[in-house]
Amino acid sequence: MNKNRLEAFSDGVLAIIITIMVLEFKVPTETTFEAVIPLFHKFLSYILSFIYVGIYWNNHHHMMHTVKHVNGNILWANLHLLFWLSLIPFATAWIGEHHFAPFPMMFYGIILLMNAIAYFILQTFILKHHGKDSLLSKAIGKDFKGKASVILYLIAVVASLFYTEISGAIYILVALIWLVPDKRIEKILIEKE
Repeated sequence: MNKNRLEAFSDGVLAIIITIMVLEFKVPTETTFEAVIPLFHKFLSYILSFIYVGIYWNNHHHMMHTVKHVNGNILWANLHLLFWLSLIPFATAWIGEHHFAPFPMMFYGIILLMNAIAYFILQTFILKHHGKDSLLSKAIGKDFKGKASVILYLIAVVASLFYTEISGAIYILVALIWLVPDKRIEKILIEKE
C-alpha cells in the first residue's frame, strides 16, 4: 500500500493535537500583566509538550522518507503511536493546571514513555516489512537515543513521586536529546543519492 495516506493522516492528527493544547489556555478577563502570571505553569507545560509533538512529527517525517510502502501492521502501529500522542494535551493540561504536582507529573511521564514505546513498535514493524538491509535499518543502527530515552522516562516516572523537579529536568533532557533532528536518516538518504 502507498504510504501517502498514512503520512497525511498523521500530519492532520498532529496538527489537531497542537491545536487542542493551545485551546486549553483561557484568556484572562483582565488586561494587565498580573492577569497572565497565573498561566505561567500552563505555558511552561505547553512549551515542553509542543516541543515533544514537534519532535515526533519531525522524526516521523524522516522515518517515512525511508518507507517505500506500508502494510496493515504498519498502519495499526502508526495508529497506536497517534493514540498515545493524542493523550499529550490531557497530560499537559493536568500538569499545568496543578503546577507540576507529583501524580500529574508521573502521568505525564507515563504518556511520554508510552509514546516512545509506540514509536519503537512502529519502527520495528517498518524494519520487519522492509528488511535488515533497508535504509531505516542502516540509519538507526543500535538506536542508542531511543533506548536511552526509555530508561530516562522510567527514572523520571519513579522520581516524580518524590522529586518533581528531577522528573521535569529529565523530561527536558530527553527533549533536548531529540531536539536536534536525527541526522542518521538524512545521511543515509544523501548517501543513497
